Amino acid sequence: MSTKVKDALFELIKSLTKSEKRYFKLMSSRHTIGDENNYVRLFDFIDRMEVYDEKLVLKEFKDEALVNRFSITKKRLYDHILGALDAYYLATSEEAQLNKMLHGADILFNKSLYDQAVRQLRSAEKLAIKLEKFAILVDIQKRQKKLLENQGYNKVLDKKELDALYEQDIQNLDWLKLNAQLWKIKSSLFYDLSRKGKARSEQEKLAYREVLTDLPENIPQESGFENHYLFYHIRSAYYYAIGELDRSFEMLENNCRLFEENEKAIVKNLNSYFSLLTNTIYVSERLGLKSYSQQVLDRLKQLPEKYGESMSEDLKIKCFASTASIELGWLTNQGDYDLADKKMPWFEKGIKEYGDKISPVRLAYIQFKIAAVYLAKGDLQLSLKYVNEILNNTELDKNDDILAFTHILNLLIHLELRKKELLHYEVKNTQRFLKNRNRLYPFERVFIKFLVKQLKAENLIEEQELWESFHLELEDFHEDEFENLALEFFDIKSWAASKFSGRSFKLIVQEQQIKKDADLSRA
Repeated sequence: MSTKVKDALFELIKSLTKSEKRYFKLMSSRHTIGDENNYVRLFDFIDRMEVYDEKLVLKEFKDEALVNRFSITKKRLYDHILGALDAYYLATSEEAQLNKMLHGADILFNKSLYDQAVRQLRSAEKLAIKLEKFAILVDIQKRQKKLLENQGYNKVLDKKELDALYEQDIQNLDWLKLNAQLWKIKSSLFYDLSRKGKARSEQEKLAYREVLTDLPENIPQESGFENHYLFYHIRSAYYYAIGELDRSFEMLENNCRLFEENEKAIVKNLNSYFSLLTNTIYVSERLGLKSYSQQVLDRLKQLPEKYGESMSEDLKIKCFASTASIELGWLTNQGDYDLADKKMPWFEKGIKEYGDKISPVRLAYIQFKIAAVYLAKGDLQLSLKYVNEILNNTELDKNDDILAFTHILNLLIHLELRKKELLHYEVKNTQRFLKNRNRLYPFERVFIKFLVKQLKAENLIEEQELWESFHLELEDFHEDEFENLALEFFDIKSWAASKFSGRSFKLIVQEQQIKKDADLSRA
C-alpha cells in the first residue's frame, strides 16, 4: 500500500479542529464502533503523533484484534470520522440541509406520499432560489415533473402552470450556461496568466484579449451572485494581465461591493473573498493608494478573528501565504530590508509549516522575495539557497514568469559571488531556458549582454563602468510599459546604481519609492 494511502487517515485527523474532534468523540460515545470502542483509542494515539509512523501504531495495539486487518480498520475509522463531520456540519450548512430535503422528497415519493413530497420539494425550491443553486433547481423541477406525471396531471389547474414550469426551466438552464461560459473563460485566462504572467508585448496583450472573445459586455442582474462575481473577477484579472491597473482596480472594487452588500456571501465564499482582498491590496498599492491598501490589509488580517469558525485549514494556509507575499512585496518595494529581515523568522516558520500546502507559484513568489531580502542584506549564500529551491521545484516547470525572473536573480547572485567560471555556465543555462520559453525580451537581452561583458572585465574600474552603462540602458526602458515589468520582481536598476556610485542599495530604493509616490500623487 502506498505511503499516500497510509497517511490519509493521519492527515484527516490532523486537519480536524478542536470542536470537530469533540463532536467525533461525542458521536463515538453514543455509537460504539468497535470492541470497547478501541477505534477512539486509535484516533487519540494517531492524533498525538507529529509524524505518522505505522510501526508505532501496530506496536501500541499489537494485542488488539483491530490490527489483524489494519487497512480495513483504518478505512472504517476514516469513514466514521467523515460521517461525524457530515452530521456536524448538517445543522450549519444550508446546502447540506437542501440535499437532505431532496432525499426526504425521494423517500416520500417512493412511499406514494405524493402530497407530502410536493410540499417537501416546494420548501427545497425556496431554499435553492435563496442560495442561487441553479443546478439543484433544475434537479428539483425534474422531480416536480415526475410527480405531475405520476399523478396523471390531475393536480394541474391549466396549461399555464406547465408553461411557467418550462419558463423557469429555461431560465435556470440559461444561468447555468452563463456560469459554465464564465468559468471556462476564467479558467483559460488564469491558465495563461499563471504560466506567462503579465503581458510583455502587444502580441501577448492580443493573446489575452482573444481569451475574452466570448465574454458578454454585461450580464443580467438576476443571474445570481456567483455569475456577477466571475464576471468582475475575469475583467479584473484581464486588465491586470495587460497592465491597465486602474481598470483592474475598478473591477476589484465592484466585487468588493458585491460581497460587502451580502454578509452571508462572505461566509459562504471565504476563499474567494480572501483572494479578492489580496488582489485589491496588490493593485491599489501599485497605483500608489497606500492608505487604501492598508485599510484592506487590516480587513484581511481581521478575517481569522471574525470568521475563525468558518475558516478551513486551507484558508488558514492561504492567510499566511497571502499576508507573507503582500508584506514581503511592500517591504522590498519600499527598501525596508531591515524590517523584512526582522520578520524573516515568521516567514521561514510559515514556509516550514505550510510549504508543501501552499500553491507552488505563491510559494515561489515568497521564496523569491526572501532571496531578494538576503541579497540586499549581503547574505549571498542564503539568497542562493532560496533561489535554488525555486529552480529545483519541478511543480513550477510550466510557470515561465517566476522561473524566468528567478534565473535572472540567480545570475545576479553568482556575479556577486565573483565565481566567473560558474557564472559562465549559468549564463548559457539561462540563455537556453529563456530561448526555449520565448522569454528573451529586450530587458533579458540587455542583461545577458551585460553579464557577458562582465565576464571579460579585467579590473574593478571596468566593472563599475559596465554597471553604469547597464544602468543607462535600463533608463531607456523607463517609459516602456512592458520592460518596466521586469523591475517589479527585483529593482535591478537601483542595484546597478549602487554598484557604480558606491551608495547604499537600500537608500536608492527608498529614494526611488518616495519619487514614485510623489509622481503618483500628482497624477
